[in-house]
Amino acid sequence: MEIGLKHTSTLEVKQEHTAQAVGSGDMAVLATPQMMTLMENAAMLAVAAELPEGSTSVGGHITSSHLVPSPIGHIVSATAELTRIEGRKLYFHVEAWDGDIKIGEGEHLRFIVDREKFLAKLK
Repeated sequence: MEIGLKHTSTLEVKQEHTAQAVGSGDMAVLATPQMMTLMENAAMLAVAAELPEGSTSVGGHITSSHLVPSPIGHIVSATAELTRIEGRKLYFHVEAWDGDIKIGEGEHLRFIVDREKFLAKLK
């Protein structure tokens, strides 16, 4: 796995993605939790093909601004770039865009885990 791995995920904002629908606000615009989910998705997919057999990555921490609202019907994207690797810790810079307008930016930490061991902890 190498620094610089990158992925972009996209989403068309629909009613179910709004602050009203998810309960994080009362307006029909992209909810901050939905934007952050898109950022996490981009990070997960950026490294998925590089992980050892039987492993996955799980989110550990995310910080992000949400600068501009995006209405229903807009296509938003989030890009994650791997910036640092420390053992099982993967650090990403994440950005979200509505067209050519940056709507959010932050940092995301993921951990590489063995799927079976991780799920065994749930029992």
